[in-house]
Amino acid sequence: MDQETRWLTRYNEVKDFIEREHRNPSKYRLEEHDMLNWIKHNRKLYSAGLLKEERVERFKELLVLMEVNKHVNQYQ
Repeated sequence: MDQETRWLTRYNEVKDFIEREHRNPSKYRLEEHDMLNWIKHNRKLYSAGLLKEERVERFKELLVLMEVNKHVNQYQ
């Protein structure tokens, strides 16, 4: 499995989790730590301008989805 396939697999896992659970991964749940660490790592790369060009749009979509879920869960 190449690096791009692994990235896409993790991306899909995180996106599916957020859409299914209607919440972002929690730092308080051990089983969600890998997803949270993946998001943090990619957010750092994105902020530094080091995220690969083919991943930028997908990651932006994920950040928007996370922001929407943050606000939705805030009012429930």
